[in-house]
Amino acid sequence: MRRLDPAEIPPAPDLAFESSLWACGKTRVAGLDEAGRGAWAGPVAAAAVILPPDPEILTRLKGVRDSKQMTPLQRDQWAEIIRAEALAWGVGLAASEEIDGLGIVAATRLAMQRALQALNAAPEHLLIDALHLPAISCPQTALLKGDARSLSIAAASVLAKTSRDALMRQLDARFPGYGFAAHKGYGTPAHRQALARLGVSPQHRLTFAPCRPAPIEPPPLPLNLDQGASYA
Repeated sequence: MRRLDPAEIPPAPDLAFESSLWACGKTRVAGLDEAGRGAWAGPVAAAAVILPPDPEILTRLKGVRDSKQMTPLQRDQWAEIIRAEALAWGVGLAASEEIDGLGIVAATRLAMQRALQALNAAPEHLLIDALHLPAISCPQTALLKGDARSLSIAAASVLAKTSRDALMRQLDARFPGYGFAAHKGYGTPAHRQALARLGVSPQHRLTFAPCRPAPIEPPPLPLNLDQGASYA
């Protein structure tokens, strides 16, 4: 992708991309984003959000940002509003085993496909944060810094993040000691210390370097020079 000019990033996510598609008669525009792509443990989550084709939605969702720029309380509050205001929304997951088997990019695409399948309305165009979905025939646009430029993508980032965080709190109860509720599976010093103390759990991504099993050194071959060889 091309380098993004900082001047192309608005002060807050807006409806510039959605409005141009609405003007062409495409009223069901889905924004997609992911959460958990860089974590060491847990699934990668994705969300799809279709906002109503109404410019007033920008006012009703004023305050929605890239989820990383919001506090946990703000994300939880806005997630509830987003679900109420959206025409449709869906969340999809790809498990740690799928991440290990497919690779993180392919697993992220899989989670996005599952989020689209969870929608109760078929989108006519997709706005995706920095990815294309080759397996999806729906027209789509990949946007660098999409969660900072598109309100639909920003709304999806909030739903993906809050859904994954809630799941990581559940996993903390199932796998105590790792601190999943606190760090959500990301690579913190406390998480690294827990790995050193407890080893990996079934939720860890074994293809990620911090969780990768140490290679087993083969035993040394016995030194035996008496093999019937002749020496001059």
